Amino acid sequence: METGVWKETFVEQKVTYTLEYGGRFIIIENVPARVCLETGEQYFAPETVEQLQRMAWEQKRPVRVLTTPVFEFTGV
Repeated sequence: METGVWKETFVEQKVTYTLEYGGRFIIIENVPARVCLETGEQYFAPETVEQLQRMAWEQKRPVRVLTTPVFEFTGV
């Protein structure tokens, strides 16, 4: 018989966070997050979000730069 016991499905992990800011894509690695094992959704502490925003706005020198191909979706 099911007892209705809720089971935690989130784990603490380091993730890669990407965003577009000022016409550029920014990738921030090793960001702490709570990740849902069922859906892959990522949740960030408010302090982490504030730090991510500061990193995007400050535009410090990155640890490395990637070249990324861009494709346009042409439909089905």
